[in-house]
Amino acid sequence: MRLANDPPTTPGSPLPGDFLFGVATAGFQVEGGFNGPGEPANNWFEWETAGRVVPSGNAVGFWNRPEEALDRAAAIGCDSFRLGVEWTRICPEEGSVDRSALDRYRKIVDACHERALVPLVTLHHFTHPDRLGVDFWLRPDSPSRFGAYAGIVADALAPSVRHWVTINEINVLAMESWLLGTFPPGRVFAVGDVAMALDHLLAAHVLAYEAVHRARPDARVTTNNSCVSVYEYDRMLTDLLLSRGAGVRRREIPDWLDERRRLHDRLEPAWPPSAGAASSRPMPWRPTPSMADRWSNALETVLRRTSSLLSPYLSGTGGRPGMIGSGVPIGRALEAIYESPVERTLDVLSLDWYDPVASRHFRSPGHRTSGGRSLQPVRQLWDDLPEPDHLTRWLGDSSALAPGLPVWIVENGMCSRVHNGRSYPRVDGWDRCRYLRRHLAAVMAAIDAGVPVEGYWHWSLVDNYEWGSYEPRFGLYGIERNRGDIGARWMATDALGDDSAGAYRRLITGLRDGDRSVLAGD
Repeated sequence: MRLANDPPTTPGSPLPGDFLFGVATAGFQVEGGFNGPGEPANNWFEWETAGRVVPSGNAVGFWNRPEEALDRAAAIGCDSFRLGVEWTRICPEEGSVDRSALDRYRKIVDACHERALVPLVTLHHFTHPDRLGVDFWLRPDSPSRFGAYAGIVADALAPSVRHWVTINEINVLAMESWLLGTFPPGRVFAVGDVAMALDHLLAAHVLAYEAVHRARPDARVTTNNSCVSVYEYDRMLTDLLLSRGAGVRRREIPDWLDERRRLHDRLEPAWPPSAGAASSRPMPWRPTPSMADRWSNALETVLRRTSSLLSPYLSGTGGRPGMIGSGVPIGRALEAIYESPVERTLDVLSLDWYDPVASRHFRSPGHRTSGGRSLQPVRQLWDDLPEPDHLTRWLGDSSALAPGLPVWIVENGMCSRVHNGRSYPRVDGWDRCRYLRRHLAAVMAAIDAGVPVEGYWHWSLVDNYEWGSYEPRFGLYGIERNRGDIGARWMATDALGDDSAGAYRRLITGLRDGDRSVLAGD
């Protein structure tokens, strides 16, 4: 019988012997049962009850019926399943721990092992208890409080869980909450708050890393940034976690970050035109804008200028605590990093790959979108441009900047749109079968080039609650909302009507057997 730590890679396969194919989920997005009467309330509670976002409701019912999701993941041929543990369930009231919730998560982990699925557990995926406030990550006690919660979960689950993500997409959580305003508290361009949140989140990661390793010394613990072209919002955070282990003294941090920023800017690949054409013609880092792109490139300039405030905030000057305009002292992250008993509080270099080019996430109002026109100044998720050709180089560059660390792709996926029950094709014509094939081909090219990629988790197994709406659909399996006895019925296909789960299964099987022909196609 195959065990969950023994992936069935055929001798001669191009995959590393311990390579994991998985699917990713997040607790709040799939579990259901939050923010309603008598239910645990998280930091989205006020927005849900005020009607600012669509209520999360039952999501896909994972909390009550995890077996359905796990069976489908196993049937695809996955050997790993990423799940979230929700702080709001574990600690619903101040000073209390819900042991029954911990037991429930333990049973879900056991169910993963029963299906030969290695559990990858995320401790924090954008949510925390409502009682801590929407500005929790600006509070000076936020790192220590999160560290204590991480210790509770680690003590309960570590005997059965080796693979951990402490905090999902630190960079996205800070940007969406205090820069772009799409997450609670919904503040826009509050750069000082972004910097403080990043500082506290990095410190919290370090404390959680320590807590997991105390419970399980052989644990593999990471945090996953979403790839972003602006250094301060992505690789700088990883560099801070790597600095001490790389022999950088604390007083040398400012110079270290300056040098790493220069490396980042030199290494970035030449991107294709922002219209998403398949051209591979080399272009400079900032392509010459067409009339349609002037708006987006102007907004990228704004984003880059705001990012310049983050580096001194996080690093201080000469190793001493720095200050921002409001007079708030900084340095919690560096304090945690340099006072930790562990020199490098990152066991794996993890990343999430969607579209990293910052400028392309802004569009002029009235731009064409799936299902019509959008008046928003930003691009919708279902219009994100696939970038398989540049994933290979990003993986190589990122690995070169973090020598000695294995690489995980913790999220990679494509969005489509379902509005009022109607599914719309993407404007660029992409489907998930093609998306999976092209991106796994890019992963294989990186492995061939010597990049130590050890895992790929597709986002997501099933359409879920996408942070305020059910309109964006990422699932290998679609969901029919308001259908069935639990209010959500799994489809046999994805939301576009394609057998993307079957496509993933064929890719997994073929690559494990060394059959690269499964990657053929446009």
